[in-house]
Amino acid sequence: MADVLYAQTTTASAVPVASSPMSMITSFAPFIVIMGLFYFLMIRPQSVERKKKEEALTAIQRGDRVLTRGGIYGTVADIKENILVLKVSENAKIEVEKSYVESVIKS
Repeated sequence: MADVLYAQTTTASAVPVASSPMSMITSFAPFIVIMGLFYFLMIRPQSVERKKKEEALTAIQRGDRVLTRGGIYGTVADIKENILVLKVSENAKIEVEKSYVESVIKS
């Protein structure tokens, strides 16, 4: 009799319980919240910053003072598509790719 009782409890616990759609949603809720936080704390601010930098680079004009990633300050003397000619002193001009400008100081 004990063997039969044991077999019944084993088969009863082996039967999967049907999960409801609501329990599936609640189990995925923490992941959805984490992804939302990740988006608003990491991805969105980076895209906003990148957009502001692109707008600043497209608005560069002659006479603007810029800082390159290499730490060189210069005044824009000429613009050739993606290349800026910077005047760094009275007798020195250098060419820098536009994407290497870190910040623009409007004059």
